[in-house]
Amino acid sequence: MNPIFNTLRVIAVTVAVAPTFALAQVSAPQPPEIAARNYLLVDVTSRQVLGAKDIDAPIEQASLTKLMTGYLVFDALRSKKITLEQRFPVSERAWKMPGSRMFIDPKMQVPVDDLIKGMIVQSGNDATMALAEGVGGSQENFVRLMNEQAKALGMKGTSYKNPEGLTEPGHLTTARDLAVLSQRLMQEFPEYMHYYSTKQYHYEGTPASNGTNRNTLLFRDPTVDGLKTGHTAAAGYCLVSTAKRTMPQVGERRLLSIVLGTSSANARATESQKLLNWGYTAFDSVKLFDVGQPVATPEVWKGQASSINIGQPNAIVVTVPAGSAGKLKTEVVRQDPLIAPFAKGQSMGTLKVTLDGQVVAEVPLVALEAVEQAGFFGRLWDAIRLWIK
Repeated sequence: MNPIFNTLRVIAVTVAVAPTFALAQVSAPQPPEIAARNYLLVDVTSRQVLGAKDIDAPIEQASLTKLMTGYLVFDALRSKKITLEQRFPVSERAWKMPGSRMFIDPKMQVPVDDLIKGMIVQSGNDATMALAEGVGGSQENFVRLMNEQAKALGMKGTSYKNPEGLTEPGHLTTARDLAVLSQRLMQEFPEYMHYYSTKQYHYEGTPASNGTNRNTLLFRDPTVDGLKTGHTAAAGYCLVSTAKRTMPQVGERRLLSIVLGTSSANARATESQKLLNWGYTAFDSVKLFDVGQPVATPEVWKGQASSINIGQPNAIVVTVPAGSAGKLKTEVVRQDPLIAPFAKGQSMGTLKVTLDGQVVAEVPLVALEAVEQAGFFGRLWDAIRLWIK
């Protein structure tokens, strides 16, 4: 299911893949002043937007482009089309890439693992091009794959012209699309996310002074573990950052900050930190149900079981303005009567969550187990019972 954003100033929009919570607008704390052209703060744990500005405005991607390049590289690793130990050649095109570089050259055969570090830690355009050519066969084919993947993810405001992010007409994205991509990247490839938290990296034969990750939040805030910086003259200084902090009752709570078009490398880090800190202090996350915990156990008719557990396979968490958790109310909305059979994971209704009479979230409920249809006499008996009822 594609993510859907509504008009925002608050805590209420779907931004991630299944389970998708349909959320409505509610009053929320005003975000701090953020010195950026565009920004977006997403509570990844509850799949809610906490604050936003101009999230649909087209922006130059700069090296945030490398998030999609990384997505395709990780997908190739997952499908075993390539391996981390495999060595890719360095073409003349990769060697001569301008901008940030890993400083590899055509005499080298570089392991994929090192090229990934060069692309992410050093933001190397040469490493990125070597990966694109190695995975796609050519830059042109890799860019085609990037655009196909963007379409598959529902990134309607994104168009790729290259794999590294250098300025090129039509090479554009939006804060909304960056949120979609970043969440899918983290969700689908957790085994590769350690690359984004790597602070230092040096490849033999290249300048050691080039080895510091440009995401300075990794050095300022121990809860930050990614993701990517970007900068061109047109794009300004950009940062997609994510942090994970342990919260009472909820456990790990992850936020995603996207800050675009700031004035300096220091400003993008400072404004991102401001946004993350605000998200953690101005809002509380509330765990309504644990992983796999039934939300309700309604009666089933004409089935081999007399009832069925419905809920979500993941924990159900909502985010609300700080101090308002005690005002939350829940209501299960479902069809009645429930006539078997039911497959595990089948849609069974909705959990409506309200705060002061306003809908905060509508959480889809599914069958947590299968219920087979009863035999002939069981169905007949329940048919009589339903008729009497």
